[in-house]
Amino acid sequence: MKIYHDIKEFSPVKNAVVTIGTFDGVHIGHQKIIDRLKEVARQIDGETVILTFFPHPRMILHPEDQSLKMLTTISEKSELLAQFGIDHLVITPFTRDFSNLSPREYVKQVLVQQIGTRRIVIGYDHRFGKDRSGGFTDLLCFGPEYGFEVEEIPEQDINDVAVSSTRIRNALFSGKVDAARDFLGYPFHLTGKVIKGDRLGRTLGYPTANLFVAESYKLIPGDGIYAVEAAIPASGEHPAVTYRGMGYIGNRPTINGMTRNIEVNLFDFNSDIYGQTIRVYFHKFIREDRKFEGLEGLILQLDEDKTAAQDFFSNR
Repeated sequence: MKIYHDIKEFSPVKNAVVTIGTFDGVHIGHQKIIDRLKEVARQIDGETVILTFFPHPRMILHPEDQSLKMLTTISEKSELLAQFGIDHLVITPFTRDFSNLSPREYVKQVLVQQIGTRRIVIGYDHRFGKDRSGGFTDLLCFGPEYGFEVEEIPEQDINDVAVSSTRIRNALFSGKVDAARDFLGYPFHLTGKVIKGDRLGRTLGYPTANLFVAESYKLIPGDGIYAVEAAIPASGEHPAVTYRGMGYIGNRPTINGMTRNIEVNLFDFNSDIYGQTIRVYFHKFIREDRKFEGLEGLILQLDEDKTAAQDFFSNR
């Protein structure tokens, strides 16, 4: 898959079959659109093009609102789309000037002149142009004039999978990572750099890798303990390896912690991975975060948590 970080980098391709959207999470609803996109491209000997935007429009139009958290970073989304066999991914920087394009300007300048669109495949609720004033009916009107055809994925087809990015976000905020996996079609994950902590976990007998997620817009699941897997990239002579373990998200109330931490205890692992970027996959919520009377009580609970995580993996 070729990636373009500005629409101006893209040159029109033969029989471009295009879909447009944020595709946050690339969930199973998105995957239905992608499957149809690829099917149409095969039928007309065309190339698939996904036009997406970064930052998310809400981040630009409503910068005071910090509540929107994304299921995927732009790099994670690009990686997922590549796995689904898309030919071209155009990441358009979303700006206020871009948001002020009328529906006709948007179609003419972006879809026709920059991409060379011949077919458009969109979801039933797709909106575009200034104030989201353009829709499927407008595309039908512009099609004959600009030489493209439009196909809308019916509402019923999308709703059949009963999924939306909002529903997945709500599941994750509640710790329901198994439900999120069913909606996404893959386990939700966080990607970040391992940073030094205060080594309290080592004192407790449960050393942890402290994860720093650089993208502030990335969604972090609800506080608690999870059964997780962590993918450690190849380093030197050591190949890439995935370890099972348990993850913790919270502010460590037993020691009156003040910051929200993301920590991972990996089973049967004792290597130094400070500074490495790892990916943590969340498989099962084990329990909510809570305060214990002392460290001894916390250690006893961690023993139970480890057993619960190991039982999950044994029975998976």
